[in-house]
Amino acid sequence: MAFDKNRGAVWWLSSAHFINDVYSGFLTPLMPFIAAKIGFSVAIATMITSIAQIVASTIQPIFGWFADKSYKRFFIFFGLFFGSISAPIATNANNLTTLLIFIILGNLGGSLYHPQAIGFIPVFSNKNTLVYNMSLFITAGTIGFACGPLVSSSVAELWGFDKIPYLSIFGLIVLALMFKFVPRVKDVKKPNSENLFEVLKQIMKNKLMVIVLTIAFMKVLIQSSCSILLPFLWKDMGHSAFYIGFAMFLFLFAGGMGSYVSSRFERKFGAKFVFYCSMILTLPLMILFITTCESHKDFSIAVFVVMGFITMFAQPVTMVLAQKLMPQYKSVIGGIINGTTWGLVALILVFVGFLAEKFGIKQILILLAILPAIFSYFVKFLPNSIDD
Repeated sequence: MAFDKNRGAVWWLSSAHFINDVYSGFLTPLMPFIAAKIGFSVAIATMITSIAQIVASTIQPIFGWFADKSYKRFFIFFGLFFGSISAPIATNANNLTTLLIFIILGNLGGSLYHPQAIGFIPVFSNKNTLVYNMSLFITAGTIGFACGPLVSSSVAELWGFDKIPYLSIFGLIVLALMFKFVPRVKDVKKPNSENLFEVLKQIMKNKLMVIVLTIAFMKVLIQSSCSILLPFLWKDMGHSAFYIGFAMFLFLFAGGMGSYVSSRFERKFGAKFVFYCSMILTLPLMILFITTCESHKDFSIAVFVVMGFITMFAQPVTMVLAQKLMPQYKSVIGGIINGTTWGLVALILVFVGFLAEKFGIKQILILLAILPAIFSYFVKFLPNSIDD
């Protein structure tokens, strides 16, 4: 019975992760059209997204720190609540201020939900199921994020932007079900009473942890750059909102599948194999995609899908390895990987947007893909098994 409850808890946490990230992906294909309606450029669009991510991500480790000290379900409840109502409303914003406010609230929902949910996965898992359960959890979120652009662009094209806010009801239903079926956590050993700054200091003093966090950062950089910049490239090529949304869906869905199967590859070939594949192969795939996106559009989309699989291939292994290195801070670490890394990337994307306008989106994406290939050198210092 305990096993069934644990399995059910992981399933409902993953389901809520799916629906939360569906809303997180709403704005990706619609931003060029919102920009055209309100009247702002690619640079301003990246700056808006970046400001919202920076605000939300900087507080995610703080929520993780609190979550490590208290296993009450407060964070996952209000996280999904804010995520469910904010993103759909943001799609109908009539000015920059309103758009920014609701994007921040939506990102705040993710900041509340992710650290505690990630910290709960090891609680409801054992040694044999941890990597698989984390893969399931991360895959659910990735596929949810993949479905977000498809859902929002489909509703916008078929029924209009004004119907998108009605989609909040699905998140509220899942919220109620999650709160019912994810049990209260009792008798779990909690870390000592170190303050947050001391915790962060201890984490950053761990050299292996720094390598893992840098890997996570670089993969987020590739994913975010593609998600934000490519819709503008495709719109300039004359593609519709649905085409853009469907392309992003395929990219992220393939990424979800990569995350889902990564645990099997880690068991068979080791963690280093997963990291090397994810970091090195992104570069040739990016070059192939960029050089064919206008002349061979269907082929380029196929390459783009494979790139999604490779880019997110290492996500579960990255998260579990980081938590294994310092298990007493698993929610804080979850907050750093799912929050702070995204915030740092968002800060960089402010400048990436301006550079893309000056030098071109294609050139910038190839330049960014070079970075993880170079940093793959440091993978050799990591353990080849998460149990090492």
